[in-house]
Amino acid sequence: MTPDIRLVAVDIDGTFIHRDYTYDHKRFGRLFQAMKKTGCRFVAASGNQYAQLRDVFGEYARDMAFVAENGAYVRDLDTLVFASAMDLQVVRDVIETLDKDPAIQTVLCGVESAYCQRGKVDQAFYDLSSIYYHELRWVDDFRTVNDQILKFALTVSGEKTSEYCEWLRQELDGKVESTTSGHDSIDLIVPGCHKASGLKRLVERWDICPEQCAAFGDGGNDIEMLQYCGYSFAMANADETVKKAAKAVCPSNEEDGVLVVLEQWFGEKP
Repeated sequence: MTPDIRLVAVDIDGTFIHRDYTYDHKRFGRLFQAMKKTGCRFVAASGNQYAQLRDVFGEYARDMAFVAENGAYVRDLDTLVFASAMDLQVVRDVIETLDKDPAIQTVLCGVESAYCQRGKVDQAFYDLSSIYYHELRWVDDFRTVNDQILKFALTVSGEKTSEYCEWLRQELDGKVESTTSGHDSIDLIVPGCHKASGLKRLVERWDICPEQCAAFGDGGNDIEMLQYCGYSFAMANADETVKKAAKAVCPSNEEDGVLVVLEQWFGEKP
C-alpha cells in the first residue's frame, strides 16, 4: 500500500544528481507528473543557490518548491516564503575570523547574488563556484556588499573539515552554525536555520504534517530534515552518521536511488 506522502524533499549533490551533474529527465518527468496527480509536492532542498537549482530542474521548476541555501531561502512556486537575514555585525565578525586563515576559500551568499572576493580566491575557484552559484559576482571587499546575507560557503582541506568546524564554533561562539555537506565544504548559517526549518515553513503553509513528508540526503546538512520527516532515506553513498539519522537506506545517487524509491510509491502499478 502506498503511504500518504504529501511532500518529497531531495538534496541535490550526491543525492538526486549523478557525479557528472545529470539525471534521468524522462524517468523523473513521469514520476513528477504522477506525484502532482496525487497532490504530492516536490521540493529541492539543497545548500545550493536558488538560481542554480531552478536551472537544474528547468521546465519542472515552475511547479516546484525550493529550500535553498540550507534553509536560508524558501520559495513556493513564484512566492518567496522566507529569506533569512544575517545580522550585519555577525557578517563583519565572520569576515574578520575568516581573514585569519588565508587557506579558507569563501563564497558570500546573498539574496540577489553570491560573491567572490578578488585577491582572496583565484579565477579557477570562481569558475568552480559558478557551477553551484549561477548568480555570482566579483567584489573587491566582502564588507562593501550591499545585499541581504544568507550564509557563508567555505571550501577547506577535506582532511581538516572537522577541525575547521570546531575552530569556527570556538571563534564565532554561537553567532553562526557550521554544517558540512561533504565535498570539502562548510556552510556558516544563521542558528536554527537549516533544511528542516525550511521544510517546516512549507509544511505549515500547505497544512500538512511531518509524518506525510519524505526526505532523501547524503550529507551532514541533511541530518535535520531526515530526522524531521516521517519517511527518510540516506543514500548508499552517505556517511554513516547520515545513515543513522535516516529511517532507511536507498541505492546511491549513481544508481538513481531517489527515483527507485519514488517509483515504488508513484510508479505505474501492474
